[in-house]
Amino acid sequence: MTSDFAPDAGNPEAAVDGVRLQKVMASAGVASRRVSEEMIAAGRVRVNGKVVTEAGRRIHPETDEIAVDNIAVQLDTSRRYLMLNKPVGVVSSMQDESGRPDLREFTKDYEERLFNVGRLDAMTSGLLILTNDGDLAHVLAHPSFGVTKTYIAKVERRVTAQTIAALQNGIELEDGPIAADKARVLTGQGGDGFSLVEITLHSGRNRIVRRMLDAVGHPVVDLVRRQFGPLNLGTLRAGAVRDLTKVELGELLTVSRAARPAQGAATPASDNSDAAN
Repeated sequence: MTSDFAPDAGNPEAAVDGVRLQKVMASAGVASRRVSEEMIAAGRVRVNGKVVTEAGRRIHPETDEIAVDNIAVQLDTSRRYLMLNKPVGVVSSMQDESGRPDLREFTKDYEERLFNVGRLDAMTSGLLILTNDGDLAHVLAHPSFGVTKTYIAKVERRVTAQTIAALQNGIELEDGPIAADKARVLTGQGGDGFSLVEITLHSGRNRIVRRMLDAVGHPVVDLVRRQFGPLNLGTLRAGAVRDLTKVELGELLTVSRAARPAQGAATPASDNSDAAN
């Protein structure tokens, strides 16, 4: 798809010097050009991390990054970002070789070629991001970048404070030690003989939530991912899909950009990590 900011072939100045910042902001849907100029003058806009106060500043949208009030702005309008509440029974694949229900059901009405960021196993429901932004997907899915995911698990038997401490302090699994970033019991819920546990972690190891809880003696009965980085599933019903709001997208891009410098050139995830929690 042709970028909205492709230099005008008949305008050498645009080709050499880029596009005026306020025009870029308006094209990205931040605000009108006039309001964008006011934002720039007020010192609310950063280009590549540095505050810019000159409205005439030219940038290159293909390579430069901007933020308004420290929230990242996506300049490439060909990118799409969706949130899906994946139902139980759906495989996190765009085409399942075994013929099981897959993600094509939720992407067939979109023109863009979308793919999922990370995976949830067929029996796990909840928040799944669909996009055509490979760079963002890499940062979000690769565990080395430390983007957290939060799950709520219905487990067998009552979970004690000692068990929660063990999950946070670290337990040994067959593929090495693992510790939750955070864990807690949701009191007053779960029903007789069951508990609801909220667990947050950034690991992408296969079926890691289920394996952790099984290792401490509480097999999972039901598992749902409620949060992915700054995104929250909210009231989105099972099987529903929607575009991210501008606020959600800004927060997601901000997290992604903040994670990259800390890791540098990380090795790309070979298996679209976060496989089958």
